[in-house]
Amino acid sequence: MIKIAVMGLGTVGTGVVKVVEANETPIYHKLGDKLEVKTALVRRFKENSPYRSLMTDQFSDIENDPEIAVVVETIGGVDAAYTYTKRALCAGKHVVTANKQLVAEHGCELLRLAKEHHVNYLFEASVAGGIPILHPLTQCMAANRVDEIYGILNGTTNYILTKMVREGATFADALKEAQEKGYAEADPTADVEGIDAGRKTCILSDLAFGHQTDPSVVPMEGISRIDLKDVEIAEKAGYRIKLLGRCLRLENDGRTAYVAPHVIPVDNPIAGVEDVFNAVVVRGNATGEVMFYGKGAGELPTASACVADVIEALQATPGRPEISWDDNTDGFRDPLELTSSYYVRVKGAPSEKFGDVKILSQEAGQSAFITSAMTGHEIQSLTADALACLRVLA
Repeated sequence: MIKIAVMGLGTVGTGVVKVVEANETPIYHKLGDKLEVKTALVRRFKENSPYRSLMTDQFSDIENDPEIAVVVETIGGVDAAYTYTKRALCAGKHVVTANKQLVAEHGCELLRLAKEHHVNYLFEASVAGGIPILHPLTQCMAANRVDEIYGILNGTTNYILTKMVREGATFADALKEAQEKGYAEADPTADVEGIDAGRKTCILSDLAFGHQTDPSVVPMEGISRIDLKDVEIAEKAGYRIKLLGRCLRLENDGRTAYVAPHVIPVDNPIAGVEDVFNAVVVRGNATGEVMFYGKGAGELPTASACVADVIEALQATPGRPEISWDDNTDGFRDPLELTSSYYVRVKGAPSEKFGDVKILSQEAGQSAFITSAMTGHEIQSLTADALACLRVLA
């Protein structure tokens, strides 16, 4: 019997217990032994919980238990989770996490610590929930030079934008409905302002390019300022607005990353990804573009990724050396240096400074159009008084 512990019995932690219990037979076939959740760390005991017998409020009960081989961290945040993760790794236990903030900010250090103690630190569930992306990126595409990754990395914002397109809902009304359905938190800031997608983008950049991407220097723009009028104009003209996280390899070992709403042609497969679904596109120099699609969050999809990492951690001895990056932050460049076309809406007619534009709409004294290719710095200087300005994904 292989025994594991779960830190946190919220949505994902409870899901881990359920997946282990429900999939006992297939897990046994993969490990050659039974898997059991022995202990669950909680802040408060819940007497009526079906998992009451697992609960402890003392991390030392996990840390000092020689039977526990893997710890699944689902606490979230970076305070207690960071401290407990380090202690678990130093105690010689594998750690699996869904905590994208912790991985984005401290992943390099924790991976190094895991290597020193001959254990694994795995985090497939931290990016796109149940969609397998980190394992394919580091193993299945190992023969490629990855040049770009972009995708819909947050289901809440994608649900809101879908409601705006399908039903003509305003951002505020769509957000309220997302909260009522449990897709958005009471405080939705991390989702709607692009922070959640930004942390995931940093992790993808770390793995793809091999160097630390500091979340504090990555521009993260959300969808709270998206106007329904621009959604409607884009839709009529054959485009969709999606919030994308994006990281790119640049010349001279440079790289960049950012999160921002994009105007995307409807014939791009990612434009058709709706509701709470996520999609990640990886562009390799040998494979071209490969897209991964599925539910990016939720109790069971995310828990499934965690349990898969538990199995991987137990099978990968002494470790997974390809899951690592160095702490060198040099080479990160401002994404405003990138060249792109932009969707712009202004009062009156477009200036010739925007180049050879493609007019999408002219009504009520306003013009909406696609600009010629220009850098972000150039478009900023031209759009101080614009009603809208969004990058176009070619």
